[in-house]
Amino acid sequence: MQTTVESIRSLTDTASPIELSVVVPIFNEEESVGPLVERISAAMAGFSMSWELILVDDGSTDATLANARGYLGRDGLVLRIIELQRNFGQTAAMQAGIDAATGRLIATMDGDLQNDPKDIPAMVAELERRELDLLVGWRKDRQDGLLLRRIPSWCANSLIGRMTGVKLHDYGCSLKIYRASIIKQVKLMGEMHRFIPAWVAGVVPSSRIGEMVVTHHARAHGKSKYGISRTFRVILDLLSVMFFMRYKARPGHFFGSLGLGIGALAMLILFYLFVDKFIMGNDIGTRPMLMVGVVLLLSSVQLITTGILAEMIARTYYRDDASPNYIVRNIFDGDRRDA
Repeated sequence: MQTTVESIRSLTDTASPIELSVVVPIFNEEESVGPLVERISAAMAGFSMSWELILVDDGSTDATLANARGYLGRDGLVLRIIELQRNFGQTAAMQAGIDAATGRLIATMDGDLQNDPKDIPAMVAELERRELDLLVGWRKDRQDGLLLRRIPSWCANSLIGRMTGVKLHDYGCSLKIYRASIIKQVKLMGEMHRFIPAWVAGVVPSSRIGEMVVTHHARAHGKSKYGISRTFRVILDLLSVMFFMRYKARPGHFFGSLGLGIGALAMLILFYLFVDKFIMGNDIGTRPMLMVGVVLLLSSVQLITTGILAEMIARTYYRDDASPNYIVRNIFDGDRRDA
């Protein structure tokens, strides 16, 4: 049984040419998935390019999958549904949809009806006009709670922009348009979907990343999957992003620089104590500075060796293909079902 990305590619290799793939991860959205498909179909009715809709069911425990399958085979709608084996998270579900996409361009959006699919045609035209590789939606007039969502989001966007150098107003908006050839060079892991512009900036200049004001609706059905706790996870994820952006291919430089700096401080302390002991004749056996110097020297050696090990791991990672971070249970393609 094919349960990884190969099961997706077996379909995409024989698919007819598509210009735009619309990827939507969904999880427990039984009330929203029907209106979602209807809105996307209506918004794309006059679209001049060929397009497909890819729904990725991220292990829903309600009737989301059954409701989505009701639209298979509908006239004028090229729909594929990818059912993941369990809930892997939004980032993994988005990666599965991107892997399955056959379009030259890829649009991603949330499945909770807060993003407006009517913005997609205009965003595609804007991306082509400005010759961008990524166009990010900006929810300028957000319909979320001020304290729990908008203020933490504003702080996170400002911090991310300062640390990554990619200046955007809204990193967290899932409504984005990509060139498939670019986004497929980026592997999404963990909960890193909110940092996609930073990851893309690792393969293209930041000047090829832009933003556009989009419509944002209040949530009509279900309950938000995010809370105030996400703010703290964003900070931890941001530190990881900064490390990978700067030291992904050379982690030894990060740990080695810290190790050499601490080692230099340790040597200064120990040299001072050497002079104080053997030239000045003072007793240093009970001085706290001696313990500090020894601990710093050992820490320096440990950091340098950690850097060497990290370099070895990085070289192994780049030599071998990383396994996907999701498992596919079924793929529904019209009347066809592949597992």
